[in-house]
Parts: sequence; structure tokens; C-alpha cells
Amino acid sequence: MAQSNAIILYCLKQLKSERTIYSIYHLLKGKKSSQTIQDAHLFSLKKFFGIFDFLTRDAFDQMIETLQAQKLIYNCGEQQFLLTSMGEAHLNNIPIPRELNGWEYHQVSEKFWRRLSLLIQVVSNLEYRETNYIPIQKNKDIHLWLKSVFIQMKVSKKEIGAKIYAELIECFRQNQEIDPSILIFRLSGYQQIGLTPMQAAQKFSMDFYDYHLQFINIIHYMIRKVGQEPKRFALLVHLYNGLIQQNELTQSSKKTWQLLSQGHSIEAIAHIRRLKLSTIEDHLVEIALHFNEFPIDSYVDQTLQEEIITISKRIASKQLKLIKEHVRQASYFQIRLVLAKYGG
Repeated sequence: MAQSNAIILYCLKQLKSERTIYSIYHLLKGKKSSQTIQDAHLFSLKKFFGIFDFLTRDAFDQMIETLQAQKLIYNCGEQQFLLTSMGEAHLNNIPIPRELNGWEYHQVSEKFWRRLSLLIQVVSNLEYRETNYIPIQKNKDIHLWLKSVFIQMKVSKKEIGAKIYAELIECFRQNQEIDPSILIFRLSGYQQIGLTPMQAAQKFSMDFYDYHLQFINIIHYMIRKVGQEPKRFALLVHLYNGLIQQNELTQSSKKTWQLLSQGHSIEAIAHIRRLKLSTIEDHLVEIALHFNEFPIDSYVDQTLQEEIITISKRIASKQLKLIKEHVRQASYFQIRLVLAKYGG
């Protein structure tokens, strides 16, 4: 069974039929909505956020139909599914790539890859003193980045190829679960053009989505590794520098956060921004998810917070409607805010 299908099975297992299958679709696409962001946190699915940003709804529907036809999932409600015992067994037997970290890296994976592919192509041609070739990357910002990096590296043209090669070997040596050839065949160099994703998938006789997973898994691993050990990877760390921005809110939530920091009430913010109060409440939930220190006591008193947490744990559910039935005095906004703050 394809690893991409195993990821869908894993997501369904985590959701426990508390969300529709399309919450998984939005998660895999990396949809920047408050609901999808909250789902990623509450159901411990952040690592899959945005890993299939190119996935179409038709392709996703086909995946679900395949899982149904194979009797790995069954319909338990409107657009809701649970795993069969066979589905559980399949999930236990299919390893999911361990380095996936979509929440942290989905927005920078492509940029990291563009930097890496251009760096390797340029260094490879430098080794052979070749100056007449077409750059594999057309983006001007990537070209300007590489020019500045060559100045910062302070390594001679004679040494740079060997040093980068040594760092790559060391990087991949530290993770035996990764097959570097998944990435290497995509790289361009002296008198050689790298394979496209589809060509690479065919070369490895892999399902396209599975190939993409393996490729992204390597990229995420490299981002983490060189970011954590900049001294060990003194040259490769330039690929990482300036990429990661912590606690990145959606643009609309950022504006709400700025007004909130100025002392405005959520009602006043809704009026100032000409938005519905429910939209501002969505923003607060997102802010609570991103910032652990964000206080919620002015929106939900301590006693009610404790009651919501206790009920959620007792009924083993994060479904708002079920929690609301047990804590009638709490609004849906208050329940969502408490779950955002403590439910993950």
C-alpha cells in the first residue's frame, strides 16, 4: 500500500470521526484557515500540514475511494470515515517517513530546494571550469542569494566542491533511513540535467505521491539537521539561513494581534476592521495556538476553563458539539479557545 494512503489512514485514526475527510484534504494542502490550523494542533497532525500542497480534490477523492474499495475504511457518517480492523493492520505495517515536519517547513521547503539545486549546479560546473550553461533556477532572488553566499563562505573555488560534498556525505550518513539517491537524481550538474519529479518517480518505480513524500522527507531532514548543527555544516547552513520564521500567523490574524496588543477589545477590533465578531474570534484561537503565553482568562474564567478541559478528557473527545452538551454555559468560542490553549 502507498505511504500516501497510510498518511490518510493515520489522519482518520487521529480524527476519530470528529471531522470530515475534507479536513484532512485541507490539512494536506496547508490551508491557512483557523479551523485547519486548529485541527493540525488538536489532533497532533502538524507534521502533515501542507505536505501535498499540489493535491487536487479529485485526486484526494480517488484516494478515499481506493481505501474504501480495499475495505480499509468504512463510512460512519456524512463524509466521515473510520478505520476497519484491516485498515488498522495496514497502518501498523506501513512506515510513515519520520522527518516530515510540514507545520515548520512547508512554506520554506521549495525555497530550500531551489537554493540547494542551484548551489550544486554552480559548484559542479566550477569544478570543471565550465561557464557556458543554463542555470536550473530562473528566480532572480535565488541567484542574488547565491552570489551573496559565495562572498560569505570565504572558501576558494578549488575547495568549495570538496567541502560541500563532504558536508552532504556527513549529513546523510547520520540518517540511515534516508536514501539520498531520491534527491541526488533530481540535481543538475556539469553536463547533466536533473530528473523531474515524475521522471524520478518512474526511475524508482514509485507511486508519484510516495516519491514526493520521500523527497520532502529528505528536504525536511536537511533543513532540521543543518539548522540544528550550523558549525558542523558551515557551508550547507547558508541554505537554511533566513528561511524559518517562528510563530507565523496568517496576515489577517496578524492585524488582529496588533490591535489586540494596543488594548482594543475584540468587539472594537471587529468594528475597526469591519469584520464579523466570529472572524475575530477565529483569529484569537489561532493566536492562542501560536503563542503559549497568550492569556485567555479575560475570555474564559478559570473555573470554566478547568471544566472544559475535564469534560474533554472524560469523554475523550475534542468535538465542540459533544463538549457543549456537557458544558452548556460555555460558548463555542470559549470551548475552542480553551482547546487551543490546552487541548493539544
